[in-house]
Amino acid sequence: MRGNMLIAQSGGPSMVINQSLAGAVLAAKACPEIDAIYGALHGIQGIFDERFIDLRQEPDDVLLRVAQTPSSALGSVRRKPTPDDCRALFAVLAKHGVRYFFYIGGNDSAETAHIIAQEAGRQGYPLCCFHIPKTIDNDLLANDHTPGYGSAGRFVACAVRGDDLDNRALGGVKIDVIMGRNAGFLTAAAALARQDPDDGPHLVYLPERPFTLERFVADVDACMKRYGRCVLAVSEGIRGPDGRPVAEAFSTETDAHGNVQLTSAALGENLAAVIRDKLRVKRVRADTFGFIQRCFVGCVSESDAREAFQAGAEAVKAAVSGRHPGGTIALVREPGDAYAIRYEVAPLSAVAKHTREMPDAFIAPEGNHVTEAFLRYARPIVGELPPTARFEQLRR
Repeated sequence: MRGNMLIAQSGGPSMVINQSLAGAVLAAKACPEIDAIYGALHGIQGIFDERFIDLRQEPDDVLLRVAQTPSSALGSVRRKPTPDDCRALFAVLAKHGVRYFFYIGGNDSAETAHIIAQEAGRQGYPLCCFHIPKTIDNDLLANDHTPGYGSAGRFVACAVRGDDLDNRALGGVKIDVIMGRNAGFLTAAAALARQDPDDGPHLVYLPERPFTLERFVADVDACMKRYGRCVLAVSEGIRGPDGRPVAEAFSTETDAHGNVQLTSAALGENLAAVIRDKLRVKRVRADTFGFIQRCFVGCVSESDAREAFQAGAEAVKAAVSGRHPGGTIALVREPGDAYAIRYEVAPLSAVAKHTREMPDAFIAPEGNHVTEAFLRYARPIVGELPPTARFEQLRR
């Protein structure tokens, strides 16, 4: 099928989402099946508004410089299309001769791509629709890990290592609240900060295990007695025994896909207040990493950038091959001790809407930390961290 191509970005930005954009555009430039290459500004909203830029005219060196820049170069959106939306969308695509559509994003974006692909079939519009994976949460099904996670995980690990050094100097309790609604992968990356057994984070709380204040207080108390201080990594999505996120109690807002907006800052401050009240610890602080985890400059994982670029290129290659009516690119880890990734095409239904969680093998039996299996899994994705040292370490 010959025609024009349209690509857009959706959902939360990441440090490497533009690598996928550049990988797809550069691959498309080499494809005789693709003529014009359009970029829609602000996701599907840009399609409705016909806000396109001509990406074929962008020099390769410009694309490569943009690829190394965090955040969504085309702008982003959170919007779930209806059948009526799709009819309007197809009218715009037909006007511009678009036959290939690529949407870069997470599970909500995959759901959007799936809806568009299904409606295209129902309405008889010839469209090859591909989703290119991106999410710092690392919660896409069918993937070993997702582009964006390695760099965000690297930021979290570096930030928590710095927080641990701060806490070691001043003492007390430090609570870091980290993104992750349903999956604890990003919070778990904080454990990569540890070099010695007494390093923080001393406790890691994930959405995959029920959270109670009683157990939380007992864990912190035991940590204070053992180390004289305590550093905690807490997922914003931690859930009570009833399965509801604790942070939902502090928010009433929802997004276009029906997700309750978790108020992470309020969660951290409430947990800090509990420790002050129950354990009488004088110095208790809470920080919410928030959006800073997504687009921090200078903290990109090399493998993450490389894999994000290749995921974009593989989506275009799969689309023009004629073997797939559409789909998503999945990153699959090769078996064995050496780290290697291959790229496979999976159906959009495999990743749309639903999310995966941390495997049980990655979570400590006590439910308040991670296992060595997780650390082995995450290290090659995040990469080697900047070195730090203390006097006692150097004397060994």
